Amino acid sequence: MSLTEDLADLIRNKPISEDDLASAAMFTLDALATAYAGSATATGKKLIAWAQSGDLDGKRQAFLMGALTHITETDDLHRASVTHPGCVVVPAALSLGEKTGASADKILRAILHGFEAICRIGAAVGPTHYKVWHNTATCGPYGSAMAAATLLDLDQEQTRDALGNAGTQSSGFWQFIETGAMSKHLHAGRACESGLLAAELAAHGFTGSPQILEGEKGMFAAMCADPNPDAVLARPSDPWQLRLTSIKPWPCCRHTHPAIDCALELYGKLNSSEIKSVDIDTYQAACDVCDRPEPENEYAAKFSLYHCVSFALQNGEVRLDSFSAAARSQTRDLRKLTTLHVVDPFASRYPQSWGSGVRVTTQNGNVIAAERKNCKGDPELALNESEMRVKAINLMRYGGLDETASEAKCNEVLSLPTSSEKVSLFSAFIKTIGPEICRV
Repeated sequence: MSLTEDLADLIRNKPISEDDLASAAMFTLDALATAYAGSATATGKKLIAWAQSGDLDGKRQAFLMGALTHITETDDLHRASVTHPGCVVVPAALSLGEKTGASADKILRAILHGFEAICRIGAAVGPTHYKVWHNTATCGPYGSAMAAATLLDLDQEQTRDALGNAGTQSSGFWQFIETGAMSKHLHAGRACESGLLAAELAAHGFTGSPQILEGEKGMFAAMCADPNPDAVLARPSDPWQLRLTSIKPWPCCRHTHPAIDCALELYGKLNSSEIKSVDIDTYQAACDVCDRPEPENEYAAKFSLYHCVSFALQNGEVRLDSFSAAARSQTRDLRKLTTLHVVDPFASRYPQSWGSGVRVTTQNGNVIAAERKNCKGDPELALNESEMRVKAINLMRYGGLDETASEAKCNEVLSLPTSSEKVSLFSAFIKTIGPEICRV
């Protein structure tokens, strides 16, 4: 038995409760709302213009939704694997589920299966992988393929082939971040599409490598300097990885969130004009990705600990419009007073815990500080249904839906665990963002 065969067995033998299905619906809503918001951005409009240039089949439409879901930096995050599972798995499951006429229950189960695959493999690639490779891009095809294998009722050998051909399509470098290029969204879309293609080919007997992970010329050998293959099958009785995934409350890189949470606690306890210095304690990966004292564009600001913390300290909130040129101008002086430090316990706790501390020293020498082991949106401090509705409605309204339509969409998605209706969320999304793109 190969690692992918054992993983498929683990996933398919794992019990699913009503609470698990309810959680899957929550993450479906999060991904769908985030996709609507992405469609209203300048980058999203470029993707939609491309889609309008010719008919798209289901896989290319899933690519489009996956890419749109990853634009506003509001999609979910699984800490141990450093992946964003929802932007890859949910579009694949909704697209193929609708194509095959699957029940809502089966679609939600496929989403749980897809999250499990991307997260377990992501946790095994090792920390060095993340320095160059974008884990959502490289591990995402496994998640999409596993969700599709469930919806297509693939047997053990076919599922092994699907995962093998998904893995051989793994790609996606971090180089885009140096200039704020749009490739990150391409990563999500391609990971989604690649897994669908792999599973559909497997259904026709198209074979893939059984040892795509552990083989001498497989993923771990090619792309991972310090892999941990045991993580693929570790702790099979743990909760579903979907339930160990964070939902973002703020529209920026997840590495900035614990520091934002600290800064929001400190807001109101001081006047930002009285600040002499700001010290942010964090872990190495956060510095690798978010050490950007002078963000030159909106996207870079979403990956700047300096900007995110400064804006939170000055305004007491972080919104979709908190990264504009005006916002960056507002934080310029405070960013210059800010210093990052990689220190314990945050460094040694990562990636199981993404924590941070913020210390503000005032002109008169007073020091006020806050610290987070976990932050809002983590499983330990999860958003409740009411908070999830607020987030989703705000995102969908940003994406062009009115409040009534947004509320109705929330009700539709959250009722999936008990619904016997045909699921048409995917085609409704495609028709809303561009009815001329293609018929589903």
